[in-house]
Amino acid sequence: MRTRFIAIFFVVAVVPMLAAASVGAAMIGIYRNGMETTAQRAQLIKLAGASCTRGGSDGALRVAIGKATDACSYRTPVLGKNLEISATERLLSGTPTALQRKAYLALELRAGAGAKYQLLAFPLQRKVQLVKVTGEGTEYLAVMKNVKALMGINKANALRLRVLKPEPGHAQLSAYVGGSLVTEATDESAGDLTGQASTVAVGAVGSANGVIASIDDVVVRTPVNF
Repeated sequence: MRTRFIAIFFVVAVVPMLAAASVGAAMIGIYRNGMETTAQRAQLIKLAGASCTRGGSDGALRVAIGKATDACSYRTPVLGKNLEISATERLLSGTPTALQRKAYLALELRAGAGAKYQLLAFPLQRKVQLVKVTGEGTEYLAVMKNVKALMGINKANALRLRVLKPEPGHAQLSAYVGGSLVTEATDESAGDLTGQASTVAVGAVGSANGVIASIDDVVVRTPVNF
């Protein structure tokens, strides 16, 4: 039986906690959404994507991408700069075969004003990327190939992205798949990103027209001191 979560509405301004801002920081959940009902799925608001059709089936948010769109992203109610977001995402078999290798499942933090940090997981390539997007372009902070924990079509991929502040002006990014740390990076110019949205996303390299995916079990956490 799949674990389900009870949705809780939170909008927080997360105060930086330097003592906890490390890869091994203790985290506590502040938002959980099991996508079991229409009301729960409605808590995720579209942040980006010209043509994004959403629906619900089997207790998950279902996303279908249309024309002239490379990705669709949906923000949670949580705002903050030192956060961790996780979700279970599936690339579905309705995705055209020609697009399946180019399609990715994603998590985003510090999103806003056209900038963000991303975890991009390519199920069929078994590849994970940590990416920084700003108005000046895309910077690949880390790439990990042959990630065996990534599953293929219709399979559940448990993804987690953590972005914390180890020191002023810096950000420590950590990417997890299936509960295991697969890659990490440090951004020494984290001040470029002023956004605070935490989002889930689906897309493809180039046009993603036809990509279909599902998103479930979304959790957002913040670091704590004990």
